[in-house]
Amino acid sequence: MKIAITRLENKAAGDRALCATYGHDCYTVSPLRAELRPDRIDTFVEAVHRGEFDCLFFSSALPAAVVGPKLERWPRVIAIGPRTAEVLRGFGIEAEVLPTFYSRDFAPYLGDWLRGRTVGIPRADVPNPGLLDAIAAAGGTVREERVYALAPTGAELTLDGADAVLFTSAMSYREARWRSRDDLLLVAIGEITADAMRAGGHPPAVVGDGSLAGTLETLNRHTGGR
Repeated sequence: MKIAITRLENKAAGDRALCATYGHDCYTVSPLRAELRPDRIDTFVEAVHRGEFDCLFFSSALPAAVVGPKLERWPRVIAIGPRTAEVLRGFGIEAEVLPTFYSRDFAPYLGDWLRGRTVGIPRADVPNPGLLDAIAAAGGTVREERVYALAPTGAELTLDGADAVLFTSAMSYREARWRSRDDLLLVAIGEITADAMRAGGHPPAVVGDGSLAGTLETLNRHTGGR
């Protein structure tokens, strides 16, 4: 199966090899682009070096890639998934990995440890009030640094040669310009993305666990069972 996967431009490393292990081919379509904010990256790194945080949470691979190489020391580090942890490891930073691929599980994972501690989160300029409220409810303090913005590319997704389109975030679905077809299989990487697709009138036939590998496994079960 030929799968179009929504990714930021130049941020699809490993997708094609992973898809091949599940018997598929894939290519990248980019409804969004990242606009880095170097001053905010430096501000966050300086705060880490001053010891202002008890924990860092990297909720995607991009902030890990732009913050990680600048860090000379760090506190406890949590990554949202193995790919983000792998990026950090490349800079000598060992990170714990959440048991799921959802930031909503960050506070439950740390539990009582959060009380009285400060968490630093470098992230996109996309609000996540649920995460902030959960940390506060656990007795922690959080400081977000929005180290990059996500902007629509405005380009229509090239799907003519695709058998399926896999949306990797709710925002990538909401901001995408694309044309659905009766024979185009709609895939969501996880439940949050699936909810956005349902709300937009494009319910996915396949919903993954929040990871690409898990989504491909679910896709193969779906196509094998038809």
